[in-house]
Amino acid sequence: MKMANIDFCFDSMFTNPKDSQGKSLTKDREGELLYFGDVCAGPGGFSEYILWRRRWHAKGFGMTLKGPCDFKLEDFYAAPSELFEPYYGQENLQEILSKQLLLCQFLTALSTLRTGGHFVCKTFDLFTPFSVGLVYLLYLCFDRISLFKPVTSRPANSERYVVCRGLKPGSDAVKDYMFRVNIKLNQLRNSDSDVTEVVPLNIIKDDPDFYQFMVGSNESLCAVQIKALAKIHAFVVEPTLSEPKQADIRKECLKLWGVPDKARVAPSSSDPKSKFYELTENADVNLFQSKLTPLSSSTLEKLRSILDYRCIVGGGEQIFLLAMGKSQIYTWNGKMPLRWKKMENFKLELPRDTLLSVEIVQELKGEGKAQRRINAVHVMDALILNGTDVRDQHFNQRIQMAEKFVKAVAKPSRPDMNPIRVKEVYRLEEMEKIFVRLEMKVTKSSGGVPRLSYTGRDDRHFLPTGLYIIKTVNEPWTMGFSKNSKKKFFYNKTTKESTYNLPPNSAAPFHVCHSESLFWAWVDGVIVHDSQTRIDPEKLSKDELLSFIHQHYQP
Repeated sequence: MKMANIDFCFDSMFTNPKDSQGKSLTKDREGELLYFGDVCAGPGGFSEYILWRRRWHAKGFGMTLKGPCDFKLEDFYAAPSELFEPYYGQENLQEILSKQLLLCQFLTALSTLRTGGHFVCKTFDLFTPFSVGLVYLLYLCFDRISLFKPVTSRPANSERYVVCRGLKPGSDAVKDYMFRVNIKLNQLRNSDSDVTEVVPLNIIKDDPDFYQFMVGSNESLCAVQIKALAKIHAFVVEPTLSEPKQADIRKECLKLWGVPDKARVAPSSSDPKSKFYELTENADVNLFQSKLTPLSSSTLEKLRSILDYRCIVGGGEQIFLLAMGKSQIYTWNGKMPLRWKKMENFKLELPRDTLLSVEIVQELKGEGKAQRRINAVHVMDALILNGTDVRDQHFNQRIQMAEKFVKAVAKPSRPDMNPIRVKEVYRLEEMEKIFVRLEMKVTKSSGGVPRLSYTGRDDRHFLPTGLYIIKTVNEPWTMGFSKNSKKKFFYNKTTKESTYNLPPNSAAPFHVCHSESLFWAWVDGVIVHDSQTRIDPEKLSKDELLSFIHQHYQP
């Protein structure tokens, strides 16, 4: 509740940071994640709050000591812990002075924040020249700072929070100085000497704004503490005293902060079939069945409206993936009867209430005997992301959301985990870009014979099975190209209306994209690479398809 209190009082600067004009710095629809770090903060209540507010629009990193008070990710009942990546240290900090811990926390903030980033840190008394000097250094580095005591903090203790808004550019000199102070403290750890100040007192006094701010803040917080201690004393002396307003104040605070007035509870368990129907709101299961139309010379005419389609390179069987939290992940092949199978021998953690259309693809790196293989999840489309139903969004938007989601669940510190990536999407009219990414490579199982391979964005490659061609415009709308304005436009085949702007209901929802997809299988006899020689005249060739595209789309 302390983080909810602080976040509200500082205009949601930790869950919805804004620029000086009040515009959000993380635009949910543009793929920008809210990144945050949680240092020395086990068991992780602050992180759980931010992830509860932001869900898969945030990515958290934590650092604390391994022990009884480290991050309790299994107790993140209100938020998806799969979006949080913990790092642990083993050193015993018992011997390190609390002032050095404060210095290191401030130093970590300056070392990890981007320009414009915000920082909050729990402190206690700030009376000594050392601690006041540290706050002064933050005052130099940030646009604004505040010393704040939440109402959720016990009024009788000295706890307070340093809240810093907007890291200024050019703070490296202060960061380097803090680093040198920390080295000095380490050198003096077992001696009688100490570092008692980091900024000379005369410099602090020469800045009347800061000096008066520190004096005023300390005096006002001490006055609150003294009053609270006197109240506690009165309650001890007279046990019949009571505080009738506390329950009402609590209720009003929760309402003001937008926090539900109920206890956090572990999510209820469910079987995958029931969860699927719950997430899809009991949609007709037939809408999810695999209905790929083979692309051939006889079905090529379906692609006449070239601009209505997108392409994805396939590398396996298209299936559905249902995540129910952590490693509770199930798959269904899209065929009846509806049977969800637990994903075995696969290291992956995904937030609950997630439904994706995917392929399980064997990725390769390198060639020959040194080649490495790993199974990866390749996301082809998104239906539900951690409870957010995106099925009616435009295909491009769903892919963008999936990329953001995948970025949030990625764990760079866990190379033992199986990768999850979003498929690269191409416009049908730009299909030639795909063929540039195809090459012949030797694999371990190919007996020295090069095989057709597709190389992705991160230099990993896989053996392609063909090309998915996905209809992304909903009937009766179609897209065309105006040679006069040199712009794409939408055309309604029923009303004859045309517009340059995306019309309502023109974006094909998931079930349309899924049911009206075509698949061009790159089987033996289909020429897609110059080194291939065997031609099956019955099969659709690359040249025939490109000729059709150029015939129906000439910008």
